[in-house]
Amino acid sequence: MTVRNILVLAGAAAALAACVSNPRPMPVATRAAPTGVEGSWTDPNGLNSTFTNGQFVTRTTDGTNTQMASGTYTTDPNGIVQINLFSNIKRTTSKVNCALVSQSQLNCTSDAGSQFTLTRQM
Repeated sequence: MTVRNILVLAGAAAALAACVSNPRPMPVATRAAPTGVEGSWTDPNGLNSTFTNGQFVTRTTDGTNTQMASGTYTTDPNGIVQINLFSNIKRTTSKVNCALVSQSQLNCTSDAGSQFTLTRQM
């Protein structure tokens, strides 16, 4: 092997070693902050409400996963979430208006005047 070939191989080996010994940090995947009302929410009574593509469902979290209510929702230009709800327990319909006060808190008032708060589940 000639001196020139040895120098070329040594240079290539040094270049490869530099790449291996100084790896670039890999970017960390981050979850985008939730926007709007889409996702899962809980209330203090142990109910889980899910908002997905205009559909609303509330279920128990006691292990039975019983569906308590369902319906549809829309969000008006002022950011108020309007829910048309059917109670599977009472077999009645009602309307609920909710204000998204933060990305993790939804304050709601039913058409009967009762108020409740939902907290986003991450």
